[in-house]
Amino acid sequence: MSTYSFLNDYTEGAHPRILEALTQLNLVQQQAYGNDDYSTHAKALIKEKIENKDAAIFFVTGGTQANLIIISSALRPHESIISSTLGHITTHETGAIEATGHKINTIEKDNGKLTKEDIIPVMIAHDFGPHVVKPRMIYISNSTEIGTIYTKSELKELYEYAHENDLYLFMDGARMGSGLSAPNSDMTLADIARYTDVFTIGGTKNGALLGEAIVIVNDDLKSDFSFHLKQKGAMLSKGRLLGIQFQELFKDNLYFDLAMHANKMARKIADAITAKNYKFLVHSTTNQLFPILPNDLIEKLEENFIFYRWKKINETHTALRMVTSWATQEAEVDRFIKQLTPN
Repeated sequence: MSTYSFLNDYTEGAHPRILEALTQLNLVQQQAYGNDDYSTHAKALIKEKIENKDAAIFFVTGGTQANLIIISSALRPHESIISSTLGHITTHETGAIEATGHKINTIEKDNGKLTKEDIIPVMIAHDFGPHVVKPRMIYISNSTEIGTIYTKSELKELYEYAHENDLYLFMDGARMGSGLSAPNSDMTLADIARYTDVFTIGGTKNGALLGEAIVIVNDDLKSDFSFHLKQKGAMLSKGRLLGIQFQELFKDNLYFDLAMHANKMARKIADAITAKNYKFLVHSTTNQLFPILPNDLIEKLEENFIFYRWKKINETHTALRMVTSWATQEAEVDRFIKQLTPN
Protein backbone atom coordinates (compact mmCIF):
# COMPACT_ATOMS: atom_id res chain seq x y z
CA MET A 1 0.00 0.00 0.00
CA SER A 2 1.45 3.38 -1.00
CA THR A 3 2.07 6.20 1.45
CA TYR A 4 -0.29 9.18 1.53
CA SER A 5 0.89 12.69 2.26
CA PHE A 6 -0.42 15.07 4.91
CA LEU A 7 2.80 17.07 4.66
CA ASN A 8 1.36 20.22 3.07
CA ASP A 9 -1.54 21.59 1.02
CA TYR A 10 0.25 21.85 -2.31
CA THR A 11 1.15 18.23 -2.94
CA GLU A 12 -1.48 17.91 -5.68
CA GLY A 13 -1.63 19.93 -8.90
CA ALA A 14 -4.77 21.96 -9.55
CA HIS A 15 -8.52 21.59 -9.39
CA PRO A 16 -9.83 20.01 -12.65
CA ARG A 17 -11.92 23.10 -13.45
CA ILE A 18 -8.77 25.20 -13.58
CA LEU A 19 -6.99 22.74 -15.84
CA GLU A 20 -10.05 22.62 -18.09
CA ALA A 21 -10.24 26.42 -18.29
CA LEU A 22 -6.52 26.69 -19.11
CA THR A 23 -6.97 24.14 -21.88
CA GLN A 24 -10.13 25.66 -23.35
CA LEU A 25 -8.65 29.16 -23.47
CA ASN A 26 -5.18 28.07 -24.52
CA LEU A 27 -5.26 29.28 -28.13
CA VAL A 28 -7.24 32.47 -27.55
CA GLN A 29 -4.92 35.39 -28.23
CA GLN A 30 -4.67 37.91 -25.41
CA GLN A 31 -2.61 40.91 -24.40
CA ALA A 32 0.50 40.23 -22.33
CA TYR A 33 1.74 41.26 -18.88
CA GLY A 34 -1.55 40.84 -17.06
CA ASN A 35 -3.57 43.02 -19.42
CA ASP A 36 -5.59 40.07 -20.69
CA ASP A 37 -9.35 39.80 -20.41
CA TYR A 38 -9.18 36.96 -17.87
CA SER A 39 -7.00 38.89 -15.42
CA THR A 40 -9.24 41.93 -15.79
CA HIS A 41 -12.33 39.84 -15.10
CA ALA A 42 -10.70 38.05 -12.17
CA LYS A 43 -9.80 41.39 -10.59
CA ALA A 44 -13.38 42.59 -11.03
CA LEU A 45 -14.67 39.44 -9.32
CA ILE A 46 -12.31 39.92 -6.39
CA LYS A 47 -13.23 43.60 -6.07
CA GLU A 48 -16.87 42.58 -5.90
CA LYS A 49 -16.09 39.99 -3.22
CA ILE A 50 -14.09 42.43 -1.09
CA GLU A 51 -16.66 45.22 -1.69
CA ASN A 52 -13.98 47.67 -2.76
CA LYS A 53 -13.93 48.81 -6.38
CA ASP A 54 -10.89 51.03 -5.80
CA ALA A 55 -8.51 48.31 -4.63
CA ALA A 56 -5.44 47.66 -6.77
CA ILE A 57 -4.96 43.97 -7.54
CA PHE A 58 -1.90 42.20 -8.93
CA PHE A 59 -1.25 38.51 -9.57
CA VAL A 60 2.13 36.91 -8.82
CA THR A 61 3.33 33.33 -8.81
CA GLY A 62 4.12 32.66 -5.14
CA GLY A 63 3.83 33.73 -1.54
CA THR A 64 7.45 34.57 -0.84
CA GLN A 65 7.55 36.66 -4.01
CA ALA A 66 4.40 38.50 -2.94
CA ASN A 67 5.69 39.16 0.58
CA LEU A 68 9.06 40.38 -0.63
CA ILE A 69 7.61 42.80 -3.17
CA ILE A 70 4.91 44.17 -0.87
CA ILE A 71 7.31 44.82 1.99
CA SER A 72 10.23 46.15 -0.04
CA SER A 73 7.99 48.49 -2.04
CA ALA A 74 6.27 49.87 1.06
CA LEU A 75 9.29 50.51 3.27
CA ARG A 76 12.11 53.01 3.03
CA PRO A 77 15.64 51.69 3.70
CA HIS A 78 15.63 52.58 7.42
CA GLU A 79 12.19 51.12 8.12
CA SER A 80 11.40 47.70 9.59
CA ILE A 81 8.51 45.26 9.80
CA ILE A 82 7.03 43.67 12.92
CA SER A 83 6.20 39.95 12.85
CA SER A 84 5.59 36.97 15.08
CA THR A 85 8.58 34.66 15.35
CA LEU A 86 6.35 32.08 13.65
CA GLY A 87 5.61 34.40 10.72
CA HIS A 88 6.48 32.98 7.33
CA ILE A 89 8.71 35.94 6.50
CA THR A 90 10.71 35.18 9.66
CA THR A 91 11.08 31.42 9.41
CA HIS A 92 10.67 30.08 5.89
CA GLU A 93 11.72 32.66 3.33
CA THR A 94 15.51 32.30 3.43
CA GLY A 95 16.05 35.82 4.69
CA ALA A 96 14.28 37.30 1.67
CA ILE A 97 13.08 40.35 3.60
CA GLU A 98 16.42 40.93 5.30
CA ALA A 99 18.09 40.62 1.89
CA THR A 100 16.16 43.71 0.78
CA GLY A 101 17.76 45.60 3.67
CA HIS A 102 14.82 45.58 6.08
CA LYS A 103 15.00 44.34 9.66
CA ILE A 104 12.23 42.13 11.04
CA ASN A 105 11.29 43.01 14.62
CA THR A 106 10.13 39.65 15.96
CA ILE A 107 7.70 38.94 18.78
CA GLU A 108 7.44 35.55 20.49
CA LYS A 109 3.85 34.31 20.43
CA ASP A 110 2.87 30.67 20.92
CA ASN A 111 -0.41 31.14 19.07
CA GLY A 112 1.19 33.01 16.16
CA LYS A 113 -1.13 36.03 16.56
CA LEU A 114 -0.17 39.62 17.33
CA THR A 115 -2.06 42.17 19.40
CA LYS A 116 -1.44 45.84 20.04
CA GLU A 117 -0.20 44.91 23.52
CA ASP A 118 2.53 42.81 21.86
CA ILE A 119 3.56 45.65 19.57
CA ILE A 120 3.63 48.52 22.07
CA PRO A 121 6.97 47.41 23.67
CA VAL A 122 8.54 47.21 20.21
CA MET A 123 7.43 50.74 19.43
CA ILE A 124 8.74 52.02 22.78
CA ALA A 125 12.09 50.27 22.28
CA HIS A 126 12.48 51.92 18.88
CA ASP A 127 11.56 55.44 19.98
CA PHE A 128 15.21 56.42 19.67
CA GLY A 129 15.56 57.56 16.09
CA PRO A 130 17.61 58.02 14.10
CA HIS A 131 19.80 55.54 16.00
CA VAL A 132 17.53 52.52 15.51
CA VAL A 133 15.29 51.28 12.72
CA LYS A 134 11.83 52.74 12.45
CA PRO A 135 8.98 50.17 12.61
CA ARG A 136 6.60 50.93 9.75
CA MET A 137 4.61 47.78 9.00
CA ILE A 138 2.93 44.95 10.92
CA TYR A 139 2.90 41.51 9.29
CA ILE A 140 0.23 38.97 10.27
CA SER A 141 -1.18 35.81 8.68
CA ASN A 142 -4.71 34.41 8.50
CA SER A 143 -4.72 31.57 9.06
CA THR A 144 -1.43 31.74 10.91
CA GLU A 145 1.46 29.36 10.40
CA ILE A 146 0.06 27.16 13.16
CA GLY A 147 -3.56 27.21 12.03
CA THR A 148 -4.99 29.87 14.35
CA ILE A 149 -7.19 32.70 13.07
CA TYR A 150 -7.98 36.31 13.89
CA THR A 151 -11.46 37.46 14.86
CA LYS A 152 -12.93 40.60 13.33
CA SER A 153 -12.58 42.52 16.60
CA GLU A 154 -8.93 41.48 16.96
CA LEU A 155 -8.15 42.60 13.43
CA LYS A 156 -10.04 45.86 13.81
CA GLU A 157 -8.20 46.70 17.03
CA LEU A 158 -4.83 45.95 15.43
CA TYR A 159 -5.70 48.02 12.35
CA GLU A 160 -6.79 50.99 14.42
CA TYR A 161 -3.64 50.81 16.54
CA ALA A 162 -1.51 50.60 13.39
CA HIS A 163 -3.05 53.72 11.90
CA GLU A 164 -2.82 55.62 15.17
CA ASN A 165 0.92 54.91 15.14
CA ASP A 166 1.73 55.46 11.46
CA LEU A 167 2.07 51.74 10.70
CA TYR A 168 0.80 49.74 7.75
CA LEU A 169 -1.01 46.47 8.44
CA PHE A 170 -0.22 43.64 5.99
CA MET A 171 -2.03 40.30 6.11
CA ASP A 172 -0.45 37.27 4.45
CA GLY A 173 -3.36 35.27 3.07
CA ALA A 174 -1.52 32.23 1.76
CA ARG A 175 -4.16 30.18 3.59
CA MET A 176 -6.88 32.84 3.49
CA GLY A 177 -9.49 30.39 2.22
CA SER A 178 -8.99 28.01 5.11
CA GLY A 179 -8.88 30.85 7.63
CA LEU A 180 -12.12 32.48 6.48
CA SER A 181 -13.87 29.12 6.12
CA ALA A 182 -13.07 28.00 9.66
CA PRO A 183 -16.23 27.31 11.69
CA ASN A 184 -15.26 29.91 14.31
CA SER A 185 -14.37 32.65 11.79
CA ASP A 186 -16.55 35.76 11.88
CA MET A 187 -14.82 37.55 9.00
CA THR A 188 -15.29 37.88 5.26
CA LEU A 189 -12.93 39.07 2.55
CA ALA A 190 -14.71 42.42 2.75
CA ASP A 191 -13.76 42.67 6.42
CA ILE A 192 -10.13 41.91 5.56
CA ALA A 193 -10.18 44.69 2.96
CA ARG A 194 -11.72 47.06 5.49
CA TYR A 195 -9.18 46.42 8.25
CA THR A 196 -5.86 46.01 6.43
CA ASP A 197 -3.77 48.19 4.14
CA VAL A 198 -2.66 45.33 1.92
CA PHE A 199 -3.28 41.59 1.90
CA THR A 200 -2.84 38.54 -0.26
CA ILE A 201 -5.26 35.83 -1.36
CA GLY A 202 -3.48 32.52 -1.75
CA GLY A 203 -4.25 30.31 -4.72
CA THR A 204 -1.25 27.97 -4.54
CA LYS A 205 -2.52 26.27 -1.37
CA ASN A 206 -6.17 26.30 -2.38
CA GLY A 207 -6.65 24.65 -5.74
CA ALA A 208 -4.58 26.72 -8.17
CA LEU A 209 -1.54 25.43 -10.00
CA LEU A 210 0.23 28.48 -8.63
CA GLY A 211 -0.55 32.08 -7.87
CA GLU A 212 -1.28 34.69 -5.21
CA ALA A 213 -3.40 37.81 -5.56
CA ILE A 214 -1.97 40.98 -4.01
CA VAL A 215 -4.76 43.32 -2.93
CA ILE A 216 -3.70 46.88 -2.09
CA VAL A 217 -6.30 48.95 -0.26
CA ASN A 218 -4.24 51.88 1.02
CA ASP A 219 -3.68 54.44 -1.73
CA ASP A 220 -0.20 55.24 -0.38
CA LEU A 221 0.97 51.75 -1.35
CA LYS A 222 -0.47 51.70 -4.87
CA SER A 223 1.85 54.18 -6.56
CA ASP A 224 4.37 52.59 -8.96
CA PHE A 225 3.67 49.10 -7.60
CA SER A 226 3.78 47.66 -11.12
CA PHE A 227 7.35 48.98 -11.45
CA HIS A 228 8.33 46.94 -8.39
CA LEU A 229 6.69 43.86 -9.91
CA LYS A 230 8.63 44.22 -13.13
CA GLN A 231 11.95 44.99 -11.47
CA LYS A 232 11.72 41.88 -9.28
CA GLY A 233 10.77 39.54 -12.10
CA ALA A 234 7.17 39.07 -11.01
CA MET A 235 5.40 40.50 -14.08
CA LEU A 236 4.64 37.46 -16.23
CA SER A 237 4.46 38.00 -19.97
CA LYS A 238 1.78 35.29 -19.97
CA GLY A 239 -0.11 36.84 -17.09
CA ARG A 240 -3.22 35.12 -18.40
CA LEU A 241 -2.03 31.93 -16.70
CA LEU A 242 -2.72 33.55 -13.33
CA GLY A 243 -5.79 35.49 -14.41
CA ILE A 244 -7.55 32.38 -15.72
CA GLN A 245 -6.99 30.56 -12.45
CA PHE A 246 -8.33 33.34 -10.22
CA GLN A 247 -11.23 33.90 -12.59
CA GLU A 248 -12.18 30.26 -12.18
CA LEU A 249 -11.74 30.32 -8.40
CA PHE A 250 -13.89 33.42 -7.91
CA LYS A 251 -16.56 33.23 -10.60
CA ASP A 252 -18.61 31.24 -8.09
CA ASN A 253 -17.88 29.86 -4.62
CA LEU A 254 -15.17 27.42 -5.73
CA TYR A 255 -12.42 29.14 -3.74
CA PHE A 256 -14.29 28.72 -0.46
CA ASP A 257 -15.76 25.32 -1.34
CA LEU A 258 -12.23 23.97 -1.71
CA ALA A 259 -11.13 25.53 1.56
CA MET A 260 -14.14 24.12 3.38
CA HIS A 261 -13.28 20.64 2.16
CA ALA A 262 -9.73 20.98 3.51
CA ASN A 263 -11.07 22.15 6.87
CA LYS A 264 -13.67 19.38 6.97
CA MET A 265 -11.02 16.69 6.45
CA ALA A 266 -8.83 18.25 9.14
CA ARG A 267 -11.77 18.38 11.55
CA LYS A 268 -12.49 14.70 10.99
CA ILE A 269 -8.91 13.82 11.88
CA ALA A 270 -8.93 16.17 14.88
CA ASP A 271 -12.16 14.68 16.24
CA ALA A 272 -10.75 11.17 15.98
CA ILE A 273 -7.52 12.16 17.74
CA THR A 274 -9.48 13.87 20.50
CA ALA A 275 -11.73 10.84 20.90
CA LYS A 276 -8.63 8.76 21.60
CA ASN A 277 -7.59 11.20 24.34
CA TYR A 278 -4.55 12.63 22.59
CA LYS A 279 -3.78 16.33 22.98
CA PHE A 280 -2.80 19.10 20.56
CA LEU A 281 0.06 21.57 20.69
CA VAL A 282 -2.32 24.34 19.65
CA HIS A 283 -6.05 24.54 19.02
CA SER A 284 -6.60 24.89 15.28
CA THR A 285 -9.90 25.02 13.42
CA THR A 286 -8.30 25.24 9.99
CA ASN A 287 -6.51 22.73 7.78
CA GLN A 288 -3.32 22.53 9.86
CA LEU A 289 -3.28 20.19 12.85
CA PHE A 290 -0.61 19.76 15.53
CA PRO A 291 -1.42 16.56 17.44
CA ILE A 292 0.88 15.29 20.19
CA LEU A 293 1.32 11.54 19.76
CA PRO A 294 3.48 8.79 21.29
CA ASN A 295 6.67 8.21 19.31
CA ASP A 296 5.92 4.49 18.83
CA LEU A 297 2.55 5.35 17.27
CA ILE A 298 4.20 7.96 15.06
CA GLU A 299 6.66 5.37 13.77
CA LYS A 300 3.75 3.08 12.95
CA LEU A 301 1.85 5.83 11.14
CA GLU A 302 4.96 6.79 9.16
CA GLU A 303 4.84 3.42 7.44
CA ASN A 304 1.77 4.59 5.52
CA PHE A 305 1.58 8.38 5.87
CA ILE A 306 3.83 11.39 5.41
CA PHE A 307 3.70 14.32 7.83
CA TYR A 308 6.11 16.66 9.58
CA ARG A 309 7.58 16.05 13.03
CA TRP A 310 7.07 19.58 14.30
CA LYS A 311 8.32 19.68 17.89
CA LYS A 312 9.71 17.23 20.44
CA ILE A 313 7.55 17.39 23.57
CA ASN A 314 9.47 14.94 25.76
CA GLU A 315 11.31 11.63 25.44
CA THR A 316 8.14 9.73 24.52
CA HIS A 317 5.92 12.22 22.67
CA THR A 318 6.25 14.50 19.63
CA ALA A 319 3.96 17.12 18.12
CA LEU A 320 3.26 16.60 14.43
CA ARG A 321 2.12 19.00 11.76
CA MET A 322 -0.55 17.49 9.54
CA VAL A 323 -2.08 19.47 6.67
CA THR A 324 -5.16 18.62 4.64
CA SER A 325 -5.94 20.16 1.27
CA TRP A 326 -8.70 20.89 -1.22
CA ALA A 327 -7.90 17.46 -2.73
CA THR A 328 -7.50 15.34 0.43
CA GLN A 329 -9.24 12.02 -0.08
CA GLU A 330 -11.66 11.10 2.69
CA ALA A 331 -10.81 7.42 2.25
CA GLU A 332 -7.22 8.21 3.19
CA VAL A 333 -8.41 10.21 6.20
CA ASP A 334 -10.42 7.18 7.28
CA ARG A 335 -7.39 4.93 6.77
CA PHE A 336 -5.29 7.22 8.96
CA ILE A 337 -7.95 7.22 11.68
CA LYS A 338 -8.13 3.41 11.66
CA GLN A 339 -4.43 3.25 12.44
CA LEU A 340 -4.65 5.44 15.52
CA THR A 341 -4.20 3.43 18.69
CA PRO A 342 -6.09 4.55 21.81
CA ASN A 343 -4.34 5.13 25.14
